[in-house]
Amino acid sequence: MTSKKINLNGHAKPDRWYLSIMSPNTKGEKFAWLDPTSIYINGEAFHDLLDDLVADLDSVKCDVVAGLDAMGFVLGSALAARIGVGFLPIRKTGKLCVDTDSVSFSNYSGRTQDMEMRQPAFAVGTKVLLVDQWIETGGTMDGAIRLVERQAGEVVGLVAIAMEENDKTASYRQRFACVTAVRPGSDLQQQCNRQSLDSFAHYTPELAFPKIRTR
Repeated sequence: MTSKKINLNGHAKPDRWYLSIMSPNTKGEKFAWLDPTSIYINGEAFHDLLDDLVADLDSVKCDVVAGLDAMGFVLGSALAARIGVGFLPIRKTGKLCVDTDSVSFSNYSGRTQDMEMRQPAFAVGTKVLLVDQWIETGGTMDGAIRLVERQAGEVVGLVAIAMEENDKTASYRQRFACVTAVRPGSDLQQQCNRQSLDSFAHYTPELAFPKIRTR
């Protein structure tokens, strides 16, 4: 359970309030259906998101956090710093200048891509927490799991802002500790499954603007 958060006016914030400032896709079908990066832009929202994820991860012990290229780098590195462990980037193929292992996977759009991880990245038995911004079809996460397990690492959990519900992601919840800001079984989870948030009707970019600090 997370404690109630209080805004600057002394009022309690709605639980997971920051999810309502995510942006809908405005550029067409080849892009993801929403953009969670507005949470990262707003310092208050980003810190409240991290607070909630860290609280829900209390029983999950890891030796390193691995983030998936590219937006998993933002969330993953921030979580690693909060938890007090190192951060391992899992990159799109062709970016690392050291020996790597690579896998092919099918992303949310159905395109086949490759990702790679430095080799060796950790000792046998290292506990790895995998982080991505959003898990839709599960294809990208599947590639990351295979890379970790090839080096005899142990995937101890998956983290994302949301994980849509389908056969693949159901298997993840059976195999791993899965922590998401969007709670399974909630009305917001159903909105994510249909890929349309009620908050889109009232979205404006100004909702996510960082606060301007005055001296």
